[in-house]
Amino acid sequence: MDFSIATILSLLSPDKLVSGKQIEKKLGCEDEKDIEKLQIALDVLERIGVIAKEFGKYRRCIEKDVVEAKLRCSSKGFCFAIQDDEDADDIYIRETHLSNAWNGDRVLVKIIKEGTRRRSPEGEVKVILERANPSVLARVSQDENGEYVAVPLDDRLLFEIKLRENGIPLAETVDHLAHVGILRYPIGQKPPIGKVLRVLGSDASTIADIDIVCSKHDLPHDFPEKVLAQAETISCETIPPVEWEKRLDLRHLLTIAIEPDVATERELLVENALSLEKTEDGKWILGVHIADVAHFVPEDTPLDREARKRGTAVHLGHFLIPLLPEKVLRCASLTPGLDRLAISVLITLDNRGEVTEYQIKPSIVRVDHQLTYKQVQTMIATNSAKEGLEEPLTMLNHLLFDISPAVRAKRLQKGGFDISLDCGDIAESPPYFKDEGRIGTIAFYPSLPILSLFTELMVLVGQLVAEHLQQLQVPAIYCSQGKPDWDELEDLLKLVANLGLSFQLEQEDEVYPMDYYRLTLAFSNSEHEKVLHHLLLNSLKSNKYTLHPAPHFGLAYDIYTHCLSPGQRYVDLINQRILKKVFEQGRDRRTSRVKEGVDLTSSTCHGQIHWNVLPPEIHSELEADLHSIISHLNEREKIAEDAERDLVGLSKAEKMKDCTGKVFRGLITGVQSYGFFVQILEEEGRFLEEPLLVEGLVHVSSLKDDWYEYVPKYSCLVGRRNRVVYRLGDEVEVEVKSVDYYRQQIDLVVVRGGTVVSENELET
Repeated sequence: MDFSIATILSLLSPDKLVSGKQIEKKLGCEDEKDIEKLQIALDVLERIGVIAKEFGKYRRCIEKDVVEAKLRCSSKGFCFAIQDDEDADDIYIRETHLSNAWNGDRVLVKIIKEGTRRRSPEGEVKVILERANPSVLARVSQDENGEYVAVPLDDRLLFEIKLRENGIPLAETVDHLAHVGILRYPIGQKPPIGKVLRVLGSDASTIADIDIVCSKHDLPHDFPEKVLAQAETISCETIPPVEWEKRLDLRHLLTIAIEPDVATERELLVENALSLEKTEDGKWILGVHIADVAHFVPEDTPLDREARKRGTAVHLGHFLIPLLPEKVLRCASLTPGLDRLAISVLITLDNRGEVTEYQIKPSIVRVDHQLTYKQVQTMIATNSAKEGLEEPLTMLNHLLFDISPAVRAKRLQKGGFDISLDCGDIAESPPYFKDEGRIGTIAFYPSLPILSLFTELMVLVGQLVAEHLQQLQVPAIYCSQGKPDWDELEDLLKLVANLGLSFQLEQEDEVYPMDYYRLTLAFSNSEHEKVLHHLLLNSLKSNKYTLHPAPHFGLAYDIYTHCLSPGQRYVDLINQRILKKVFEQGRDRRTSRVKEGVDLTSSTCHGQIHWNVLPPEIHSELEADLHSIISHLNEREKIAEDAERDLVGLSKAEKMKDCTGKVFRGLITGVQSYGFFVQILEEEGRFLEEPLLVEGLVHVSSLKDDWYEYVPKYSCLVGRRNRVVYRLGDEVEVEVKSVDYYRQQIDLVVVRGGTVVSENELET
């Protein structure tokens, strides 16, 4: 059983006393050793004033000048504590006030000096709540005393780890890259101690990208024995009679599942299926059926705690780090030909794509056909199908040509936009989430155009489920996306202007989704369209989970949530459980004296609910539980996103390592005081059909012909004497000088390029 100080504090609040037994249960403490460790932690937290003990129970103490934050350090040793509230000030932490905290750690920081208009507030680390680096990727060496040490590859971790013997001969690991587990974090002046968990190799050619990524982000390899043992007890051969009684039987509907073309291990779980009916008045009833994973994962069990800890499945190419064990996935999967438990969202739409009504109900479904996206695309393109698939083809034609375009038109009217991508351009390749996933908006793939049409229908479900949860006034988790940072977007707008593309913001210094839509239209007039879409994608913020509805920029929705992947994301599993609590325990009227209640499963109840739908005790407990987990889920999502991007980055770095010394044509896409960034377009003398979407840096020190100064107003570097300018949108020829594979850094030198301009020309 593992827990952190952050986990303990997440279970406590300032105004409610919680017993030690309750904390033990929530953390899964099952033996005397675990209980003893927990009691020691509680005693220490009480002694330093972080928690208080009253009547044998505990509550959280909140100090006015103490805040919770995450440490972000630089390779030069500068550290700031970043608060969860984006509008809150970053707090500067001197090295002497770090209390042995490391980059990425979640900490409690005491403010010791208030900030001014020009300076950030200063603070000191009071408590390390959660360590971000239980293991590190490091290179093994020997120090001057002959002791074996590990030097972290992350240059923001400025220390060495003393190594203990671990059954692996340390002499044979010198100069090798290793995955090193932390046995003891630094105490006072004593250095950290670790052990070699796994030797990865001596150079990039001998190490698998996935091994590097898993080690770097400390991703789990296997499930604990307790979790696997519980999974084996799950039965899914037959559906219990009680489930037939309380569920809608939808097996009569023609139901189709559409999945990516993937490796066998991903075929374990079919999470979603579609059905379609036409009503007598000419409307459509679109059924989106979601696997009832919550039925197989009881709360507060080893299975649930492990899924909670992982937060999300991680997709590393064809390798999957799942949220749940194989047995659970097989039982929950909407396997073709079998009766399966589901949560069905039944949406009534008119021919204009307007949602007139919807229902969310527990159901039993049977998938009739499972197809891949490529099979569907072939069927649609040829308007023909194999024997037995004629009826599914008719249904698919209605979905893709009648319903999805109408739904898309409604979203575009609100300012929605799509981003054009190649499958190799993103970490999910192809996407394994049916909604926008970790992309942040709907992606259009030229090689697989039908994918965005299906995604359109799926994100609609996320919007409706979020709306329903809000109208029911039950605690829930929502998915939001903030507006892009102006600093990042400003450079892209300058690049667009320098490329001669016509575009202007609706409002100066303010950006809206409609601006992004208009940008994508402008991109279509450029030969660098794919590069510009890639940069636009990078300007979007990551999704963020919140306890209150907030706008989603990339989808142009005022309210949205994730609910389609309960077997891959813990947030979706939580929201599914909340819906099931409403189905089973929700109160459809204020008091028993009221004769008629509302239908809690239907949108017809919206605006009529003026009472707590869930019983007070359940409502309160759910609220506290969601509050305790929200930061953890955002953190796990960030780790998964970083890991998936790292894999893509390593692949690109490996490709460019073989190109050292070669010359490429490139486009300047970013300029800073220390150099400029170049997106590689094509190899000298050889046209590339697709841009590599690889970015390298021309460091200012490599520009030997003059002394170059940075001009922020025009985002360019200008030579003092020769007046040669390197600016956004300029094309240059660059040579690949070197590639740091592990850090995914590509150093370039200019072979040809730059423009000689006068002062007047620069201003125009």
